[in-house]
Amino acid sequence: MVTKPYQLLIFDWDGTLMDSIGRIVSSMQATAAALELPVPKAGSVRDIIGLSLEPAIGRLFGQLSSTQYAQFLAVYRAQYVELDTTPTPLFSGVPAMLAELGGQGYQLAVATGKARRGLDRVLRECGLESAFTITRCADESRSKPDPHMLHEIMAYTGIEQSATLMIGDSIHDLRMAQAAGVDALGVDFGAHSAELLLTCEPRGIISDWSQLAAFLQHGKQRSRV
Repeated sequence: MVTKPYQLLIFDWDGTLMDSIGRIVSSMQATAAALELPVPKAGSVRDIIGLSLEPAIGRLFGQLSSTQYAQFLAVYRAQYVELDTTPTPLFSGVPAMLAELGGQGYQLAVATGKARRGLDRVLRECGLESAFTITRCADESRSKPDPHMLHEIMAYTGIEQSATLMIGDSIHDLRMAQAAGVDALGVDFGAHSAELLLTCEPRGIISDWSQLAAFLQHGKQRSRV
């Protein structure tokens, strides 16, 4: 019987399981325009995806007053949830993949820069509330790349660093994995390119979820699937 190299698979959400990068970019740009702030370029917004909103806003717009920050949050949330019609589907094959992994005995988790309210909303909409053993959000933990979310997930599941894999589309995900001492797998169909992800020395890079099974079979070997 072959022993799995990993027991716990931790997924980022935006740009990893859900194709939401386009809406994040357009909502951030629309919010800046509405509040008469400099409108950031798409590439600049992509670079902050994965962070929680407070440090992301700070990187894009500098230090805002508490009043400006509260106003920004209100306008951005309205844009993202209600006004922006850019589609945000799950990437192809995600529900079936998660069901198969769960059936194979993996524990599944989410570590995301989304707020709890936002993650719970999309989990309900996608019918994935029961797919994960635990989910952690930036507004109840610390923003990536701080490893606190991963430490909390591993403590909850009782699974050690050596049996844990973080999967994400941004350098913030992979740097969080490095800081937590766990292996990482990059996906190059989200916020950041394969070339940028490779600077964080992940165990591998995949370009489609159909490639995950092959990566898991390779185990601890570094690979480009």
